Amino acid sequence: MRFNTFQVSRRGRREKNEDRMGYCYTREAGLFALADGLGGHPEGEVAAQMALQTLAALFQRDAKPALEDPAAFLQDAVLIAHQQLIRYAAEKGMSDTPRTTIVACVLQGRRAFWAHCGDSRLYMVRAGKLIARTRDHSYLELQNALGRVPQDGETFNRNVLLTCLGSPGKPMIDTHGPMLLEVGDRLLLCSDGLWGTVPDDFITEQLSASPVADAVPDLVEQALRNGGPRCDNVTALAVEWEGEADADEGHTEAGISTRSLSDDGFATTIQAAAQDGRGGADELDEAEIERSVREINEAIRRANERQTGVLKKS
Repeated sequence: MRFNTFQVSRRGRREKNEDRMGYCYTREAGLFALADGLGGHPEGEVAAQMALQTLAALFQRDAKPALEDPAAFLQDAVLIAHQQLIRYAAEKGMSDTPRTTIVACVLQGRRAFWAHCGDSRLYMVRAGKLIARTRDHSYLELQNALGRVPQDGETFNRNVLLTCLGSPGKPMIDTHGPMLLEVGDRLLLCSDGLWGTVPDDFITEQLSASPVADAVPDLVEQALRNGGPRCDNVTALAVEWEGEADADEGHTEAGISTRSLSDDGFATTIQAAAQDGRGGADELDEAEIERSVREINEAIRRANERQTGVLKKS
């Protein structure tokens, strides 16, 4: 396949930037991900980095060179990232767990799949129109869905999340796909620092009007200007689908061709080390991953048994 991509992260008026982003790909599939570490909890930047490292490690393990079930992969990988954060906090004896939102997308064949937890978003734009957007797991989005309009003096705080990775309860994860891709389709993954100050119609217009290498930095700069003295960190990663490559052309002016890789090849931009000193995605403890997979499968089995028991009793 062939795609064109651009990513940028800018620190707003915050002490540090806890956003992380990156992508990786094999000969037949690509994974794009963005995480926004939560302020108010410890080590948000570590949470975001660990989440991306976990997804990258699982993608490298399972995409050989394609994923068997991209939707199931995203669901399981995000849950495992959550488990890794819980285990990390327990091992360090932390009284509170590092937390992060996440949005991730897999492109494989001519299909797109995505998943998210929290309020980091994915936008999909085709021929100048917004055809898909994730719905935040937030109090603000819930009120909008219910059609509630703030009364005089009332405001809805967009920072109040209903779920995230690293929280005590099981996170809510929404998955979507497959969405059949057309040449020229553009997908944007972004933190709330972007969409919180730039409206959807402006994002759609800018993403449609210019190459992603121009549209993304322009959107980020606009968000920083609109955010003013209290601006959040702004992070965005965009990818344009350019079709299925049919020749070994590697990096070209048109974009990246995955055909430059061998069947077991793997390329990534996700950094190999987090601030806590843990190894990179390629060094993530395989035993930890397998243990998380077993725990998740066991929890699903128990939930199914409880549900069957309820149905039998009724």
